[in-house]
Amino acid sequence: MKFIDEYRDAAATRRCAEAISRLVTRPWKLMEICGGQTHAIVRFGLDEILPDEITLIHGPGCPVCVTPIEMIDKAVAIASRPEVIFCSYGDMLRVPGSAQDLLTVKSAGGDVRVVYSPLDAVQLARQHPDRQVVFFAIGFETTAPANVMSVVQAQRLGLDNFSVLVSHVLVPPALHAVLGSPRNLVQGVLAAGHVCAVMGTREYEPIVAQYHTPIVVTGFEPLDILQGIYMCVRQLEEGRAELENQYARVVRPAGNPAAIAQVQQVLQTVPRKWRGIGEIPASGWALRPAYADFDADLRFQVQHVAAAEPAECLAGEVLQGHRKPPECPAFGRRCTPDSPLGAPMVSAEGACAAYYHYRRRESRDRPAEGTEPR
Repeated sequence: MKFIDEYRDAAATRRCAEAISRLVTRPWKLMEICGGQTHAIVRFGLDEILPDEITLIHGPGCPVCVTPIEMIDKAVAIASRPEVIFCSYGDMLRVPGSAQDLLTVKSAGGDVRVVYSPLDAVQLARQHPDRQVVFFAIGFETTAPANVMSVVQAQRLGLDNFSVLVSHVLVPPALHAVLGSPRNLVQGVLAAGHVCAVMGTREYEPIVAQYHTPIVVTGFEPLDILQGIYMCVRQLEEGRAELENQYARVVRPAGNPAAIAQVQQVLQTVPRKWRGIGEIPASGWALRPAYADFDADLRFQVQHVAAAEPAECLAGEVLQGHRKPPECPAFGRRCTPDSPLGAPMVSAEGACAAYYHYRRRESRDRPAEGTEPR
């Protein structure tokens, strides 16, 4: 398939890895931001063909993984109400809250439905005027245009039985939190191509300048990622820190202006808690006051729900790149996809799930703690 097969070509991938080996002269630590990049790296074994000097650190770019535990508790509380049809993407159903998850609510009789688009939830609201339909609007900038489209469509149709529980998070503030941390190890960043396809690349330029850290926007196929690593390492070896775009076949500097305008019309920037990390200023989106009638937080009076993270789960350490999943004592033992302690073991983009599915056998032979991230 065009744009897939050529970016998974084994010979081209090996040549790119060899070019990185010839280029590198000293150790460098790079962070891939997106969980999709992490899964590609682990699934295709890209980290295993890189030279020993290159360390890949997995970042906080999995939207399911960073959804705070109190947001899951809000979703559970709303979904448990008999008048509600609660709609969500499938990977949110098994994310643990403080006491239960959405799948537990569904098994107990709650009307929890998996949808493939927020517009499916709008259609359900039209079909069930006697029920309250709530869509769980989570994600980074990538999913925001479709989510706000559902609100605009519901308003246009005059639906008073549709609302959204919003938990949108933003990449640039998370990068500030990582690169500005006293514990930061990251020397170069691979930014997520799908986020930049919506928002463009310009908002990363101040981050490059402030932290003197190269940022390369990449796609998600093996050759995309290795080319991005090559571009990032080349900058580091040459003493440069610039914003580069490996994913030029999709990403433009201005992003998608129409999508950005729609998002800015409906959403406003707010502080947001990140699971395992805590609150990051101006790192989330919420509905503007003009669209408060569609805010499930307000409609169901759950805005004051609070919860604490389980101490045993090291999701925050994993999401910030301070630990690899196998370094967690619970990994593959008390924490599995069937019985997860934290969201990174559930999500299709979670680092823990990636290691469980693709590296579990070798992880059993590694020490649980005290190893250097690789």
